[in-house]
Amino acid sequence: MMSTTFLEHVNVTVSDPAATARRLKDWFGWEVRWKGASLGGGTTYHIGNDTSYIAAYSPAHSTTPVKGESYSQHGGLNHIAVVVDDLDAAEARIKESGYVTRNHGDYEPGRRFYFDDDDGIEFEVVAYEY
Repeated sequence: MMSTTFLEHVNVTVSDPAATARRLKDWFGWEVRWKGASLGGGTTYHIGNDTSYIAAYSPAHSTTPVKGESYSQHGGLNHIAVVVDDLDAAEARIKESGYVTRNHGDYEPGRRFYFDDDDGIEFEVVAYEY
């Protein structure tokens, strides 16, 4: 039986949601689905496609991270994985933006690499070979 369950979005705290949205558009061709006021007077951008997105949240003012309070921490997760059709083209766009890629892997079922964005969020970019 096929499941209709899927991951809709992840929500991460960033320093500049507009800049994060621009980078995600440049790297992956995603669009801003929504932007506006959010939790505690902050700002959020939803950047993605028709089925999933990254919610890039920034609090109303600069905060000092509080242990256990994810909305005040930049990049409080292990990594975000993005599947692309052309891994080499995606890596070229990311490198052209000034980012260093690392941990290249080629093992079943696909190839991948990793890099960190401006807020220290680690991205895994992967192309599966079916």
